[in-house]
Amino acid sequence: QVQLVESGGGLVQAGGSLRLSCAASGRTFSNYHMGWFRQAPGKEREFVAAVTWSGSTTAYADSVLGRFTISRDNAKNTVYLQMNSLKPEDTAVYYCAADMDGDYLSSRKYDYHYWGQGTQVTVSS
Repeated sequence: QVQLVESGGGLVQAGGSLRLSCAASGRTFSNYHMGWFRQAPGKEREFVAAVTWSGSTTAYADSVLGRFTISRDNAKNTVYLQMNSLKPEDTAVYYCAADMDGDYLSSRKYDYHYWGQGTQVTVSS
């Protein structure tokens, strides 16, 4: 079992920044890949970013490339999502997720086994 707890969401003006954190517990954090997804009202949950177990490789959705940065600190069992140049369309609940057995980074939500409860990000125009 893996428990994931997100934090850092909030209300920010367009052009601003937020940093989300996701603290993991339960199994060796450095053994699995991590991802961030988001879900806006009335929309499907969509991929945002992912990072390999070592932190050496990352992947991003086109919509956030160049604005968001995913990273992890295995000593702290935490993955981060630094979000810059935020836009109103980034408004959503953001979820972190753990992929326990992937050989590569996946953008498919069905490949992730554990999920956090989500943190709300609201970007005002």
